[in-house]
Amino acid sequence: MAKRNKSLRTHCVFELTMDIIGGKWKGVILHRLFEGTKRFVELKKLMPDITPRMLTLQLRELEADKIVCRKVYAEVPPRVEYSLTTFGKALEPAFAKISEWGRLYTSKIKKP
Repeated sequence: MAKRNKSLRTHCVFELTMDIIGGKWKGVILHRLFEGTKRFVELKKLMPDITPRMLTLQLRELEADKIVCRKVYAEVPPRVEYSLTTFGKALEPAFAKISEWGRLYTSKIKKP
């Protein structure tokens, strides 16, 4: 998290938002969590190209920003589940619009 520019958080709300949810993997992680609570292994299976270390780092950042909730169960072996917080769920309409735009874009560029 050291690379994140905390000064952006007071200057521009768009830059703040992109700092929190931007990057290659956070959007994909959030998209998967809109489907419901997932365990680490489930997320990893849904995103085979992400490394376990990167998934861990991205989940930690989203948790630190209060977008994702991490729940640890006192079991053997330990079970950890990830879900969206209220703030995280509030992003769903924005992601739905982004998906809609993506469908429109791909339909336009596929046509000759």
